[in-house]
Amino acid sequence: MAEIKDPENTIIIELKGGNVVIELLPDVAPEHSERMKQLARDGAYDGVVFHRVIEGFMAQTGDVAHGKGSDLRRAGTGGSEYPDLPAEFSRLPHARGTLGAARSQNPNSANSQFFINFKDNDFLNGQYTVYGRVIEGMEHVDAITRGEPPANPDKMISVKVAADA
Repeated sequence: MAEIKDPENTIIIELKGGNVVIELLPDVAPEHSERMKQLARDGAYDGVVFHRVIEGFMAQTGDVAHGKGSDLRRAGTGGSEYPDLPAEFSRLPHARGTLGAARSQNPNSANSQFFINFKDNDFLNGQYTVYGRVIEGMEHVDAITRGEPPANPDKMISVKVAADA
């Protein structure tokens, strides 16, 4: 397993192929990092599907309102019970393996959804909050079923803060 330097700011996502370890960046995006930990601790991300997975771009998940259950047609349209977050833009690039906050046209509308970049997506720089990076298990992200939405979407089996695992 990857060396976890700060368990309180490390997320472990269990996928069907194995674990993805994400180092959060609370010094860059404190509110987004805190929200991810809060939702992980609530168990809100457990069982949520990847509803938008575009080859050569990114895998999006995190709709805790509509991303699990039998009717996934609304997956990607919801968030959590918590208020939306203000943008925390930085100079960090949307490089392969970085975690970005999904949002609507409003820059201050991120809530629970996020995406993991399959490749460097520099056109997103300065427009979406970067708040984490994959430090282990990117091969499991690369194996997520593609589609908008995928016919048989993969899901996050469990999402934990490493300090609690």
